[in-house]
Amino acid sequence: MDEQILQNKQKKTNLILSNVYNLPALSTTMMEVTKMLDNPSTNTATLSKIIGKDQGIATKILSIANSPLYGLRRRVSTIDFAILVIGFLEIKNIILALSMMESFRNKTDKFLNQKEFWLHSMITGNAAKRIADDLGYSKTGEAFIGGLLHDLGIPVIHKYFHTAFVEIVNQIKSNGGNYLDTEIEHLGYNHMEIGKFLSEKWNLPSVLCEIIEFHETPSKANENKELIAIVHLADYATQKLQIGSFYWDEGLKLDPEVANILHFESIEKVEEFIDKYKELFEDEINNSGNLL
Repeated sequence: MDEQILQNKQKKTNLILSNVYNLPALSTTMMEVTKMLDNPSTNTATLSKIIGKDQGIATKILSIANSPLYGLRRRVSTIDFAILVIGFLEIKNIILALSMMESFRNKTDKFLNQKEFWLHSMITGNAAKRIADDLGYSKTGEAFIGGLLHDLGIPVIHKYFHTAFVEIVNQIKSNGGNYLDTEIEHLGYNHMEIGKFLSEKWNLPSVLCEIIEFHETPSKANENKELIAIVHLADYATQKLQIGSFYWDEGLKLDPEVANILHFESIEKVEEFIDKYKELFEDEINNSGNLL
C-alpha cells in the first residue's frame, strides 16, 4: 500500500477512535462492586449481596468459576463461595473485563455472531488460565483477563467501523488473504493495534495492552513474553481443536518461538501439549450454556 494512502487511512481511523469515549460507563452494580472492593473493610457477604442484584453478572461469575478449564476443584454454587475461592482482586478484574465485553457487544448480524465471538473470548481466557496453571506460571489471573480481552479490537471495528468490517469480510470471502493485512488495507491498522490504542487510552495495565497487541506474535513483544505466549497458545488451541474457534482466526499460525519462550523441547511438543486439552475444551463447551 502506498505510504501516503496508509497515513491518510490511519489519520481517519485515529480521529474515529479518539471519539470512542473513555471506558464506557459501568453499570450501577459494577460501580458499587468496584467501590466496595477498594474498601478493605468489605466482607464477602456484603459483596455477594451487591453482585446478586445483577443476575447477568452473577450468572457469568458462577459460569467462570465452574469452568472445567478455569480449574477450581469444587463445584461453586453461590456467589459467596465464588468470591472466597477466586479472591477479591480477581473478582474485581473479572467484573471490569465483563463490563468492557458488554460495552462493545453490538447487534449480531451475518458478519459477526456475538455469541460465537464472546464464547471464543471466554474459552480463550479460561484456557489461558489453565495453561498458566499447568506450566507453573504464577500470574494466572492476568492470563485469564488477557485471554478474555485479546480480540477486543474486533468488536470495536464491528461497532465503530461497520462499513469497513463488512468490506473486510467480503473481500476475504471473494479474494482470500488474511484478516490482519486486509484490516490494514481498509483501516490503516489491524485489530490488535486498534485494541492496544484503546486499552492504552483507558489506562489498562501495560501487560494487558501488550497481550492485546502481540497475542498473535508473542515473539515480537518487548516484555511479558511468557504470559503473551500462554494467551497465544490458548487462542491457537481453539483453532487447532476446532472448539470455541472464531472465523477471524482462520489460518492463525503458532508462533515458532513459543517453544523457546515456554521452555518446550520443540514446537512438536507444543502441539502435543495442546492436543491433551481436547476433552477439557469439549467439557467447556458443554458448560458454557449460561455464559452468554
